[in-house]
Amino acid sequence: QVQLVESGGGLVQAGGSLRLSCAASGRTFRTYAMGWFRQAPGKEREFVAYISGYGMSTAYADSVKGRFTISRDNTKNTVYLQMNSLKPEDTAVYSCAAGRTTTMKMTDYNYWGQGTQVTVSS
Repeated sequence: QVQLVESGGGLVQAGGSLRLSCAASGRTFRTYAMGWFRQAPGKEREFVAYISGYGMSTAYADSVKGRFTISRDNTKNTVYLQMNSLKPEDTAVYSCAAGRTTTMKMTDYNYWGQGTQVTVSS
């Protein structure tokens, strides 16, 4: 069982930056691939980024490539999402997830956090 708690969301102006954190419980954090997903009002949840257990493999949605960076610190059981050059269309609830494989598919992730709101004003 893995419990995930996100933090770091908030209100920011367009062009600004935020860093989201996702703290995980348990002693097997490094064995999990971690993903970030987001859901905007009235839209379906979508993939943002993932990172493999030891951080050797990452992937991003085209909409955030070059602006967002996913990383992890296995000594702190934490995964991060650094978001730069934020746009109003990045406004959403951001959730982290843990799974056994690096994938963009939500259904392949076993554990989810409660989400943190990111609002980007124009």
